[in-house]
Amino acid sequence: MAEIAGKNVLVTGGAGFIGSHLCDGLLERNAAKVVCVDNFFLGKMENLQKALSHDNFVLYRDDARNFGVLYSIMEKEKIDVVFNMATIALNYSFFNPFDAYMVNVEIANTLLELLKMGAYQTLIHTSSSEAYGTAQYSPMDENHPTNPTTPYAAGKAAADLMVQSFYKVLGLDISIVRPFNNYGPRQNAEGSLAAIVMATARRIQEGGRPIVQGDGEQTRDFIHVTDTVRGLILAYEKEASRGQIVNLGSGREISIRALLQSICDYMKYDGEWEQQPARTSDVRNLCADAKLAKELLRFEPQIDFKEGLAQTLDWYTNKQAGGADFV
Repeated sequence: MAEIAGKNVLVTGGAGFIGSHLCDGLLERNAAKVVCVDNFFLGKMENLQKALSHDNFVLYRDDARNFGVLYSIMEKEKIDVVFNMATIALNYSFFNPFDAYMVNVEIANTLLELLKMGAYQTLIHTSSSEAYGTAQYSPMDENHPTNPTTPYAAGKAAADLMVQSFYKVLGLDISIVRPFNNYGPRQNAEGSLAAIVMATARRIQEGGRPIVQGDGEQTRDFIHVTDTVRGLILAYEKEASRGQIVNLGSGREISIRALLQSICDYMKYDGEWEQQPARTSDVRNLCADAKLAKELLRFEPQIDFKEGLAQTLDWYTNKQAGGADFV
């Protein structure tokens, strides 16, 4: 079993939603050094308030696609492990489909080339349940066919294939983690790339109406960000995950309509909802079969959705009221 304690770890996309929580989790687990590389496309300095209070946290404002930049950082910081969290939100597929696809492929290519040449030892690569597309059977295990419906998802699936091929041909030290739908504090609430929980809370707080796209019966498997972070760290520490794709999810489907109603109940909103057409290429159903994570990683989610949603909305309303910016 590998130990994250004492390792020098690089997190691409470490100022983002999941990435910043991962940086905190690594520091709590006594990593010798945690190095964050983020171009701040969606990452925020406020997400790093907790991490920046540690002497062994290092921040680089750079693009993880850049081979020379990453090589220099790895050489300087003596990196052992990379957690690849860098990406662009799914919704970006509808504005810039080419870049939404390529960012996933280019970062994976850069990290694989650096791993091949020995610049670091282990890659924990983060995929997405969106690579599966709509469920052909449910719950969806790791053998479920991939059928991505957006450029973002296609880029994730392509990057996964690249990572798998490098493992098979070169025997590199690699694991792939495929989280389902994350939620929690620090998730983006602003603009067209906002996540549904935060976007809905913001609309209600600003006097607007929740938006339901299509019939609202689309389903998702929501997993709290702190559970995802624990699963990612376990994917490094449990070496049985090498060469595998491992789902992280709750195994429970929740409809978008039910999610919106839960947010409305929390915020005591009983007004009308705005109906919009179904989103182009929207995945209909996602639900994880997470038995492999339990078997290989000894991982099971610890935060119940109702509890986690209340915590998330508490954080958002507190933040809007001028409270603490991080959790």
